[in-house]
Formats: sequence, structure tokens, C-alpha cells
Amino acid sequence: MHWTPARTGGRLRRRDQAITPSADFRGATAHAVSVTPVVGLPLFRAGDDLAGAIGEALARADMPLHDGDVLVVAQKVVSKVEDRAVPVRTVVARPEAVDLAARSLKDPAVAELMLRESQEIVRVVPGVVITRHRTGHVLANAGIDASNVPKGEAGEAVLLWPEDPDASARRLRSALGARFGARIAVVISDSLGRAWRMGTTGHAIGVAGLKPLRDRRGETDLFGRELQATLIGVADEIAAAASLVMGEAAEGVPAAVVRGAVFVADEADEGVGELIRPLAQDLFR
Repeated sequence: MHWTPARTGGRLRRRDQAITPSADFRGATAHAVSVTPVVGLPLFRAGDDLAGAIGEALARADMPLHDGDVLVVAQKVVSKVEDRAVPVRTVVARPEAVDLAARSLKDPAVAELMLRESQEIVRVVPGVVITRHRTGHVLANAGIDASNVPKGEAGEAVLLWPEDPDASARRLRSALGARFGARIAVVISDSLGRAWRMGTTGHAIGVAGLKPLRDRRGETDLFGRELQATLIGVADEIAAAASLVMGEAAEGVPAAVVRGAVFVADEADEGVGELIRPLAQDLFR
């Protein structure tokens, strides 16, 4: 079955109705994508109702979610409401953490948290630790961050990734999909560096409601040649687009709505896993 873009605010439509994007887009034509920040959100704390706050902000802005919309939410606010902040002075560093800290010039307590959050320490140089996170993502410092994390009663704190980012995305999708009566998708994003490239871009670390990869193998190009190896990291593309309006500093915009993106819907909510390259395919080990 073929789905083509309709001129209904960027949604896809099957001739007679708006619908969540389908698994088959062969023949789809170019269409517009919009990215809209969710403004007016509070500074979140542990235990806050993140879905409720986002829903209220969308309602105040008269911006209800529609079928096919993707809500992108920054990892940092998800971690905050899920109480993933750790006071540095409460962490006891093991000898291996002290060694890692000496090699990387990091705080021993932070080095200890990196070890706890990682499957593997991949590379260490002064100022940088590249880790394979327990979720499988390869990134700097196991995703541990102190920016925009307020001091608590126990002093300076750092923020860890959510325990299960895919589960976080599923909860948001369920709550907000029910509130607006829409089949939406949710991406939990963080800004990560990339091998051989300077600068960070938005990456999906948790997803619900969409397949993170769009497999275009078997489709044809403009000249009729069959695509042999084209896999689109659509969840990362959506996260990167949203990061343009969400910001990294004092913008205070931790969520955005992406409308019109082409993706394969995933009602089974299998998560972000297929984006992570298997270790057997790692060409740099």
C-alpha cells in the first residue's frame, strides 16, 4: 500500500483520512517537515509529571498532537523527572575509577559513575573518556553531564541517562497519545559527538512508535537502479532536526514537535536497538 503526503499540516494521508506514516513509502514525493518548540515548560524536578506538563503546554499553545507527529524530548529533563541526578560527594570511587580519573583528568567520583554506566571503556585521553554505555551506545563520558543540573542539598550533582530510555519514550507516547487521541511517536534525544566529525548533533537514545531505521533497499533511484544498502537513521535525523530549536545552553526548551517526517510506524514499540551497530561489524576494533 502506498502513502503520499497530503497538504494537511505536514501529515500523511491515504486519500480520505489522516494516518500515521506507514511502512511503505515507495513513490512518495517530497513534502514539508516542520519543527515547533514546546514552550512554557517549567524547570523539572524529580517526580514531576513530564507528560502532563508537555500536554498542558501544547494545549495552552493550541497545538494538539496529530497522527504522525513525533514528539522529541531532551534526555536531560527525562533524567531529572526520573531522579537520575547523583550528588558527586556521595559516590565512593573504587581503585579502577581512581586510575581512570588519573588517566582522563576527571573527578574520581565521575569516573566511578562512568564505570557503573558502561559496558566498556573504549578510549581514554586527557579530558575525554569514550565509553560503550550499558544501553549499547558509544559516546563520551557515558552520557554523564553536569550542565543545567542545579545544586541540591548534597552539593554538586551530575545527571545520568534514564535507566531505560525506550521505556521512558513508551510512557510519554502512551500518556500523550491518549490525551490527544493521536497515534504519535516519541524520541528521547541527546547531543552526541560523532567519529571523525567535530561538533555534536541530536541523536535518538530512546524511541517509541517508530522504527528508528527506514530500510529503502529494493526501492529504485531516479534512473531505475535498485538501492542495495540504503538504511536511513530516521530517528537520529528527527532528533537532529528538533535540536535546532531545543538548544544546548539557556534556551530552556526541552521538547519539540516534528510534523511531516516520513517514518515506519512501530506499534510493537521495539525501541532504538536496531540503530546500534553490532560489535561484529565494528571496523575500528
